[in-house]
Amino acid sequence: MATSLGSNTYNRQNWEDADFPILCQTCLGENPYIRMVSEHDFIIVICARPFTVFRWCPGTRMRFKKTEVCQTCSKMKNVCQTCLLDLEYGLPIQVRDTGLAIKDEVPKSDVNKEYYTQNMEREIANSDGTRPVGQLGKAPSSSDMLLKLARTTPYYKRNRPHICSFWVKGECKRGEECPYRHEKPTDPDDPLADQNIKDRYYGINDPVADKLLKRASTMPRLDPPEDKSITTLYIGGLGDTVTDGDLNHFYQFGEIRTITIVQRQQCAFIQFATRQAAEMAAEKSFNKLIINGRRLTVKWGRSQAARGKEGIKDGVSEMGTRLDPVPGLPGALPPPPAMDEEAPANYFNLDPSTSPAVMNIALPPPPGINPPPPGFGPPMFHPMGPMAPPMPPPMSMRPPGQIHYPSQDPQRMGAHAAHGSRHGD
Repeated sequence: MATSLGSNTYNRQNWEDADFPILCQTCLGENPYIRMVSEHDFIIVICARPFTVFRWCPGTRMRFKKTEVCQTCSKMKNVCQTCLLDLEYGLPIQVRDTGLAIKDEVPKSDVNKEYYTQNMEREIANSDGTRPVGQLGKAPSSSDMLLKLARTTPYYKRNRPHICSFWVKGECKRGEECPYRHEKPTDPDDPLADQNIKDRYYGINDPVADKLLKRASTMPRLDPPEDKSITTLYIGGLGDTVTDGDLNHFYQFGEIRTITIVQRQQCAFIQFATRQAAEMAAEKSFNKLIINGRRLTVKWGRSQAARGKEGIKDGVSEMGTRLDPVPGLPGALPPPPAMDEEAPANYFNLDPSTSPAVMNIALPPPPGINPPPPGFGPPMFHPMGPMAPPMPPPMSMRPPGQIHYPSQDPQRMGAHAAHGSRHGD
């Protein structure tokens, strides 16, 4: 039989009686001296239980704040009683549960909710009260996404007064004495303008959580390669004086097979014995590792097959890393034109129909060097002997158009211009 939750269900003994609320640093305010007013109230927001409602002002020019849920609901989700944000990370419940990969569904019907709350109160009573309970207590200790999105300092801007509706209509006559803000209201079509306590507590349809999750999806991350044989990590930005002792940070993740330090490129290659150890080292060190005051670059290595394919291309270093082109340098030269191997090379612009005369003229040795003895030097032929090759005809007897050497062309030395000038004279 279901228990009725009417006004006669609870008496004064069953009301929650607390001395101080469970608050985050932002909601508590920056003023160390505050006046906390408490009263018993019956507010049906998350649960239908009477609880102690606290009311206080977090600071000057701030609005009065109050607790919105009971302490049991706050302890079940480990959230602040006022803003319903996580006490450890300062993030909405939906973001925290997504980062920790947990699914804590609180019943929404009155009977199931009451039964679930009683069981959680029993679990809280058996614990020391300093650790979360339920699914959150069984979750892992931390998450990289939550550590990157977490708010480490209080955000007191959230305690500002609401916007003065009379000032928006141009009817506020208080001026600077008005306790509300005289600012332009936000766009009603903005998704952040539609926030409510129930959706934030249950972790569904929270616009602030959707904004943070989209920001987390665009943050840089290091995904492991598909090739399971890769167990090497590239560590860049080490500096000139790095040693093996500076890389002791990676021994905590598993057995290391080899550590190769390249002093010239200020980098190192760490090869783990297992793929699991390499993935853990990459996850815990990416964008978070600082050695000797330097933030190191952590990347995955490449397989031998991929390194061999990329090594054939231009712009690849010996270590297999892609090199950026240097601005200002000329590009690669075009390939030479295809030439027929059977065609003879005509180096002197000779007529293909005529064969040039072969000349074998022995030059005298330079001064100071004795000539070689007979029979050891190059073959000598008498110009008029029977074995001598035919001599080229003199320049006056050569037919026009046939030139033995390009330097013997009369037009190259300005002979044509001189001949024309003589005819002009």
